[in-house]
Amino acid sequence: MGFAAHKPTFVPVLRNYASFRHLLYPSLAASAWALSSLTALAEPDSLADLSVEQLLDLKVTSVARREETVSHSPAAIYVITQEDIRRAGAQSIPEALRLAPGLDVAQVNAHTWAVSSRGFNGVFANKLLVLIDGRSVYTPLFSGVYWDAQDVLVEDIDRIEIIRGPGAALWGANAVNGVINITTKRVADTQGSLLTMGGGNEERAFTSYRFGGALGDELHYRIFGKVTGRDDSELRGGGAANDGWRMGRAGFRVDWTPGQNTFTLQGEVYHGLEDAFYQRLRPRSPFASYDDYSVDHLSGGNVLGRWTHALSGGGEVVLQMYYDRTNRDTAVLGEWRDTFDVDFQHRFSFGERQTLVWGGGYRVTSDRVRNSFDLMLTPEARTTNLYSAFLQDEISVVKDRLGLTLGSKLEHNDFTGFEFQPSARLLWTPAQRHSAWVSVSRAVHTPSRVEDDFTIRQQPVLPPGALYAGFPPYVPASPAVLTSVSGDRRAVSQEVIAAEIGYRLEPVKRLSFDFALFYNDYEKIGSFEPDQPAIDLLSDPAHIGLHISNQAKGETYGGEVVANWQAADWWKWQANYSLLFTEIHTAGGGTDVFNEHSSEGSSPRHQAALRSSMDLPRGFEFDAGIRYVDALPALRVPSYVAFDLRVGWHLTDSMELSVVGKNLFDRRHSEFLPTNLGTGATEVERSIYGSFTIRF
Repeated sequence: MGFAAHKPTFVPVLRNYASFRHLLYPSLAASAWALSSLTALAEPDSLADLSVEQLLDLKVTSVARREETVSHSPAAIYVITQEDIRRAGAQSIPEALRLAPGLDVAQVNAHTWAVSSRGFNGVFANKLLVLIDGRSVYTPLFSGVYWDAQDVLVEDIDRIEIIRGPGAALWGANAVNGVINITTKRVADTQGSLLTMGGGNEERAFTSYRFGGALGDELHYRIFGKVTGRDDSELRGGGAANDGWRMGRAGFRVDWTPGQNTFTLQGEVYHGLEDAFYQRLRPRSPFASYDDYSVDHLSGGNVLGRWTHALSGGGEVVLQMYYDRTNRDTAVLGEWRDTFDVDFQHRFSFGERQTLVWGGGYRVTSDRVRNSFDLMLTPEARTTNLYSAFLQDEISVVKDRLGLTLGSKLEHNDFTGFEFQPSARLLWTPAQRHSAWVSVSRAVHTPSRVEDDFTIRQQPVLPPGALYAGFPPYVPASPAVLTSVSGDRRAVSQEVIAAEIGYRLEPVKRLSFDFALFYNDYEKIGSFEPDQPAIDLLSDPAHIGLHISNQAKGETYGGEVVANWQAADWWKWQANYSLLFTEIHTAGGGTDVFNEHSSEGSSPRHQAALRSSMDLPRGFEFDAGIRYVDALPALRVPSYVAFDLRVGWHLTDSMELSVVGKNLFDRRHSEFLPTNLGTGATEVERSIYGSFTIRF
C-alpha cells in the first residue's frame, strides 16, 4: 500500500509553505479530522423565524465582551445561527463556517481542515483565535486549532459569532485575522430528549443522544453522547487514501441561577481513531523514504466553571476557570498536554456616557512529547505561562448617533515577554437601520512551541536551475543527504496594523446589506532562512540546513459584502462575496523567496456563495446552496464550484427526516494540499446522507 505519485521534495515543501505551518508537525495533517455533527430538529427557541430586520438585532458578545446588537457592533461581524446550520445540513463545524464571508474553509482529506480568515490559510493556520463557550481551543503547540477535537453537538449550538479582522484588544495574541466564538444554548432551552441517527456514502454512520432535565426552577442539567465515523477519502490519482476515522464523545452541562447569580459547570471526554499513511525516513543512511501505515489515537477532555453576577445598573462580574487535557499519539509525534486557565472580567457604567470593561487572566500549559527521526521537539517537556490584562472604554460621544471604543490588551508570555495590542473603533448611526464603522488595531502572533523547539528532516530534491538562499543550481536527490528545518528561540512576534471600514443598512423592508473593506500591514512574518553554512556535506548525516526566522513582511487588502433578502414569508435568500489580495516580500536581508509565492497563492482571491431556503406546504423544507472558490496557484489547486442540496420533512412537530447532498456538481475535487509528511493529496468526494431526528 502506498501513495499515488506523492513523494516529498524540497521545492514543493517550500512552495507549500504559507508561514511555517505547512512544514511543521506533519502528523497533525493526518490527525486533524472533520468535526461530526447532525442535522437536528429546530428547538422551540431556535432562530428559524428571524426576519431580515431581526437579523440586524441579533445579540452578540465577541466585539465588546458584552451583549450588543449586530447593527451596533463596530466590527466586521457575522453570525451563523442554529437554524443556518440545520438548514445547510452541516456535518461539522468547519462546514458550518463555510456560510460566513471572508473565511477560507478547505477540506484537506477525510479528517483534516484548513480554516483561516483573510489569508494565510493552511492546515496549521495560526492567525485565527477560536473559542467555545469562552474556552480558547487553540493549541500552544503551533498556535492553531485541532478541528477534529472541537466536536460539540451541533444541535446544542446557539450561534457562531465570527469577527473578520483583529480581536486582540479583548481576546489577546493570535486573534490576528479573526475570532470565532461558538456559544452553546442554555440548558433551560434544551429540556427533554433528542435522538439523531443516520448515515450515507461518506458519513458512514452517526448517532447522538441528549437529555435535559431540571431540579426545581433554578437548576437545569443536560447530558449527551455521540458516536460517528467517516469513510476514507480518495487520492488525487485514484484509490483510497486510508484516512477514515471514528470518534466517541460524551459530556454534561449544569446551569444554576439563584437570584442575581448564574453558575455554569460543563465538561466532556472524547476518544478517536484516525487511519493515516505517512511517508517517513529511515533513521540511518541511506535515508530512503518509505510508506508507514498508522492508526493515530486522540483523546482528551475538559471541564469549565463560570460564575456570573449581575450588578445594579446593568454591570456584571464574571469569573471563569477551565482545565483541558489533550492526548495525541501519531506515528511521527506524540503529544500529551495539560492546560489550566482562569479569567476575570468586570463591566460597569462610568457616568451616563461611558461603559468600562476590564479584567485579567492567567494560563499555564505543560506538555510532554514523544519524538521520531522525522520530527522532534527539544526539550521533550516544557511548561509555559501567560499573564494578561485588558481595559476597554465605550464612550457615547453623541447619544444614539456616535460612539467611540478604545481599548487594549497587555500580555506577558514566555516566548517574547510583554505584548501591547491596542484598538480604536468608531461607530456612526446616521439613521435607523443604517450604521457605519471604522477601526484601527494592532495585533500579534506570538511564537509557538514548534517555532521555538522543533526540528524536521526530509530528503532534498532541487530541480536544475533552482536557486534558493545561495544554494547551487542543482542538488541531486541523494538518499544520504537530508534537509533539516529547525525552530529558533530568537523568533519574535509577527505584527499587524489593521485598518477597517464598514457599512450596514436596510434600504427597504426585507432587504439588508453589510459591507466591509480592510487593509492589513504585516511585519516580521515567519520565513525560512539558511543556516551557516547552509550546506554541510561533511557532517553525519550530510544536510541542507534551514531555520525559522522573521524576515518577511507584507500586506493584505480587500473586502466582503453580504446581502439578505426575504423574498416571501416562506422564502429567504442570502448572497456573499469576498475579495482578497495578498502581497508578501522579503525584508531585513531575508532570502525566503518561496514564502512570497506560497503565502500569496494559498488563499483564494475570489469567493462567492448564494443560498436559498424555502418552507413548503405539508412540513417540507427545500434548501440549496452554491459556492465558488478561486484557484490556489501555490498549491496547484484549481478553482471549483460546489452545489449542496437539502430536503427536509417534518413528519410531526417532534420528528424530522432529511436528505442532504454535498458537492453534487462533480464526483470529486481538490480544495487544499496536506503537509509534505502525511497522506497523499486527496479530493473531496460527492456525499449523500440521510438523517432522522426525534425530540421527546
